[in-house]
Amino acid sequence: MSQTEKELSYKAFLNREYGFSHSPFEKEFEFYDCVKKGDTDGVERLMTPLGSSGTGVLSEDPLRNLKYHFVVTVALITRFCVEGGMEMETAYTLSDLYILKADKCMTEKDIHALHREAILEFTRQMNRLVTADVYSKPVIMTMDYIYDHLHSRINETEIAEYISLSPSYISRLFKKEVGVSLSTYVAIKRVETAQNMLKYSDYPPADIGNYLAFTSHSHFISVFRKYTGMTPNEFRKKYYRDNWGDIKRNSTKK
Repeated sequence: MSQTEKELSYKAFLNREYGFSHSPFEKEFEFYDCVKKGDTDGVERLMTPLGSSGTGVLSEDPLRNLKYHFVVTVALITRFCVEGGMEMETAYTLSDLYILKADKCMTEKDIHALHREAILEFTRQMNRLVTADVYSKPVIMTMDYIYDHLHSRINETEIAEYISLSPSYISRLFKKEVGVSLSTYVAIKRVETAQNMLKYSDYPPADIGNYLAFTSHSHFISVFRKYTGMTPNEFRKKYYRDNWGDIKRNSTKK
C-alpha cells in the first residue's frame, strides 16, 4: 500500500469513527501524526480540549460525553502508535490503563487532566522509540534518568554511576549527540515541566520551583526567564488554563 493510500485510509477511518467531517481533517491528522512521531512540541501546539466544538455530542450527560470522547481519542492514539512502531501489547495495555482511569473520574476537571496526561504519555513513549534510532543507549538512559529525577538534585556523577560510565565520558557524549550540555538540558526540561505546572495546576510558583529542585525562588525566576522571556508569575497570568476557557463557554451554551 502506498503512502497516499495509507493516508486516504486513515482519513476514511477518522471520518467514520470520530466524526471528523465536523472539523478539518488535516489538523486532526497532523495531531495524531505528531503523537506517532513523539513530537511533544507539535502535540502541545495542536492539542485541543476534550469534547471541544466540532467533535460532536456522544451523550447528553456532560461527564459521560467527555468519557466517550476520551475513549475514542485513546483508541485512535493507540492505533497510530502501533502503526508507528510501538509494540501492540504495550500500546493496548497503556490504552486499557487510561480507559480504566477515565471510568473512575468523578468530575469534568478530572477527565480533562487525564486526557492531557494520556496524550503526553503516549507521545513520550513514542519519542523514546524514535530517539532510539537517533541517540546512543547511554544518552537515552541519561535522558530517562533526568526525566525521572527532575524533582531532585541531578549531577553528572550520579548519572555516570547509573549508566556505569565515567562522568567525563557521558558529558562529552551527551553534548556531542544532543548539542547541549547536561546542565543545560536539565534546566530546559525543568522549565518545560514548570510551564506545564503553571498552566494546568494550582500550585504557587514558589512551590513549583521547590518541587523541581531549584536552589531558591530567585534562581527559579532567573532560569525560567532565561528560557521563556518572562517570570513564572507572568507566564501563569498569560497562560493559566487558557485552554479551559472555550470549554466553559461551550458548556454554558448547552
